[in-house]
Amino acid sequence: MINELHGIIFAYRSNPELRELSQLRNTCSIPYGGRYRVIDFILSNMVNAGLTDVGLIVHANYQSLLDHVGSGKDWDLSRKHGGLRILPPFGYAHKADGIYRGRMDALAGVRSYLTNIRQDYVVLAGGDLAMNLPLRDVFEHHLKSGADITAVCTSSPKGDPRGSDYFTVGADGFVSDVSVHPFTAVGYESLEVYILSKSLLLSLVDHCDAHNIPSFSQGVLLNAVGKLKISPYLYDGYAARLQSVAGYFARSMELLDPAVRAQLFDPARPIKTKDQSNPSTYYGPESLSVNSLVSDGCIIEGEAVGSILSRNVRVEKGARVENCILMQGTTIQAGAVLKYAITDKNVRVNPGRMLMGHKTYPLAIAKGEIV
Repeated sequence: MINELHGIIFAYRSNPELRELSQLRNTCSIPYGGRYRVIDFILSNMVNAGLTDVGLIVHANYQSLLDHVGSGKDWDLSRKHGGLRILPPFGYAHKADGIYRGRMDALAGVRSYLTNIRQDYVVLAGGDLAMNLPLRDVFEHHLKSGADITAVCTSSPKGDPRGSDYFTVGADGFVSDVSVHPFTAVGYESLEVYILSKSLLLSLVDHCDAHNIPSFSQGVLLNAVGKLKISPYLYDGYAARLQSVAGYFARSMELLDPAVRAQLFDPARPIKTKDQSNPSTYYGPESLSVNSLVSDGCIIEGEAVGSILSRNVRVEKGARVENCILMQGTTIQAGAVLKYAITDKNVRVNPGRMLMGHKTYPLAIAKGEIV
């Protein structure tokens, strides 16, 4: 049954609210949880549900994403027929500025790909939300409900209301009203995962393209109320929405809670990532690591407290990092102290430096910087 479902992931956006973290990459390829990228979660959700065909819609700043996903081999999506397909914006060059203004714009740009989808149903999902969704259950819910569209949502608000959609559910169990980017949260918050038939998707793409409607929220959800049956699928497991630097920091720090990790990294639905075959982490005789997530390949000779360290991070003797997120290749040299900081890849903090942010406004250091 799940073979009737095709995956489409929107991976074209670089959220400007993420500042230094999205300057050179789109939001989906931001490191999260040490050894993962955000895209790993929705890709793994789809593979765990048995999907064999996935299209990844990209636009700009996607070199980092391509380096990470490659052919899809690490997710068992490297296949002669189907598998993972990267969908760049070549069919969109005739549009003004060549920039996707929304999801319906992005789908119109890859319409020829949509036409050739072999499956009868399609799941649309953003690649910038970390959760372990039982997608097989969502699809079964869709088939049993008789809905035109199934929308995954939560009763526990996860994101900024000005960047989120909300559903009101009527007595019949279907969505009776949609609020797009309100000032305050109202009803169930959309997690931006939707299942619908291929034929309905194509008709919606053509309608929005003909009427110059770029937004899925405006062009589909608002117009569908009273015309199409939208069934909510309530998912109240852990979900991390990465909409700002402060939000990214807060959601990352939540991973230090074992209960959160148990939800996000459920062994029954493993989260897969690119295999780099790094050596084990080395801890020096005077090192200290307390309540931290430390990836393979690190060298810890100083102190790491309440922090998340990606692969190949080095904390030299006498250095201390506290409540920090250090991405791949970061070096904290002897005697340096960091608190409430995020370092992008290959950052070097010189000896004796002291850098301090705050948990509500963490210090973010761009890729390759020397401080």
